[in-house]
Amino acid sequence: MSVDTELLDIEQVLRLHESTVQLWHIQSVENHYDGPLGMICQQHLFNFELWHQEDIARSVDVTDQRIAQVKREIDRLNQARNDHIEKIDDWITEQLQQRQVTPAASAKLNTETPGSAIDRLSIMAIRLFHYEEQLQRSDVDEPHLQKVRIRLALCQEQRRDLSQSLKELLKDIRDGKKIHKTYRQMKMYNDPSLNPYLYGAKQD
Repeated sequence: MSVDTELLDIEQVLRLHESTVQLWHIQSVENHYDGPLGMICQQHLFNFELWHQEDIARSVDVTDQRIAQVKREIDRLNQARNDHIEKIDDWITEQLQQRQVTPAASAKLNTETPGSAIDRLSIMAIRLFHYEEQLQRSDVDEPHLQKVRIRLALCQEQRRDLSQSLKELLKDIRDGKKIHKTYRQMKMYNDPSLNPYLYGAKQD
């Protein structure tokens, strides 16, 4: 069954990613969206915080205690990030059910869910911001700037390609040409009943 309305406006998602990254670098990190955009913004927020925790983790002038704290925060944020990828995909499933979209007999699965693609676009928006930030540095030479320009252009191209592919995937899902399923991450390391270092510690 085909419907006329989009499942998600990807151009709106791209604008959300770009505008919030810029905003969060100058003021508090907050999510002012609701509905599906609220879920997408929250997932993006976890990526934003995760990016900066990863920067700290690679610093050579922080204490081992601080690194341990950062590692635990990275684990927490990564779990939350993955949980929200699933929430986005679950929301799409709900929309398909409400619209009574039934995949065609010939419909096939995609290698990546829309939620995972949105996650990649989120990370790309953060990466683009920081590459553009590099161009404003006054303490680097021209070869460094040229390297950044090349990488920036490639990131922009990849963002265009991925966003276009996501639009096409959502249209195919909406029209019943592709099957949509939520890909369950089923992380084990944060589960005290599945991580042997956690449940083993209780037995000692």
